Amino acid sequence: MKYIVIKCGGSVLENLPRSFYEDVVKMYDAGVWVPVIVHGGGPLINQLLKSLNVDTTFINGLRVTNLEILDIVEMVLSGSVNKQIVRNITEVGGSAFGVSGVDGSLLKARPTSDSKTLGFVGEVVEVNNCVIEGIIEQGYIPVISPIGIDASGQRYNINGDIAASAIAKALGANLCFISDIPGLLVGKNGAKKKLDKVSKATIEEMIKSQEIYGGMIPKVKAAIDGLVHKIPEVGIINGFEKNSLIDYTNGKKIGTKIVLEEVIA
Repeated sequence: MKYIVIKCGGSVLENLPRSFYEDVVKMYDAGVWVPVIVHGGGPLINQLLKSLNVDTTFINGLRVTNLEILDIVEMVLSGSVNKQIVRNITEVGGSAFGVSGVDGSLLKARPTSDSKTLGFVGEVVEVNNCVIEGIIEQGYIPVISPIGIDASGQRYNINGDIAASAIAKALGANLCFISDIPGLLVGKNGAKKKLDKVSKATIEEMIKSQEIYGGMIPKVKAAIDGLVHKIPEVGIINGFEKNSLIDYTNGKKIGTKIVLEEVIA
C-alpha cells in the first residue's frame, strides 16, 4: 500500500471540477495508492473576515493569527471547507471522513519561532498516524483540515502546505500539490515557461529573486523540507486537467517535480 498526500489549496477548491474527485475515488478503488487529502481555505476565510470587518495580514504567505481570527479560521476550515470536500467525494461514489488536526491530537503543534509576530500560527511536531490509519482501515478517504493542538489544548493555525508535508513525512507518502496552473512557472523571454523539474538550489534562488513569492513560498519550502526528510517524491500538478492526478500517479510527465538535487546525465 502506497500513500499519497494530496494538498488542495483554498484558491483551487472553489472551482475544482467533478473529474478531480472522480480521479481521487478511482485511485482509492484501484487499491494501489491510498489518497489522504489535506486542504486550505484562504479565500473563504478572507470573505468571512471581511464581512465581519476583521483585518487580516500575511507575512511570507502565513496569516497573522490572533484568537479572534483563529476561531474564524477553525470554523471555516474544519466546518465549511472540510465537509464540502467530504460531500464532493460522496457525490461521485466515494466514502470520505473529515477531521481536523485537533481530533485525536492528529496534528500535535507548537508555536512558530516567529510567534510574537504571527500569533497563533503553529508548526507540526508530531502526526498521530493512528487516526489516519484508523480512518483508512474503516474504508474511508481521510480529509484533514490543518488546525493543530498542543498538550494544553491550545489550537494553532497551520499552513496547509506545511501540514501536508508533515503528514507525508509521517506516512512515508508521496506529496502532490493541486494547483490551477500546469506546474511551477518562470518568466522567459517575456513568456511563462513550466519547469518539468526543479531543484532545492534553484528554488532558493527563485525565492531570492522573487520569482517565487507570497503563498508559493511556504509551498516550496514545505516540499523541500519533505524531501530532506525522505518523502519519496513531491509534485505540483493542475487539478483542472482531466486525469491529471491519475496520470501523475502512473508516472507520466506532468506538472513540476521538485527534487533535492539535479541529476546531471
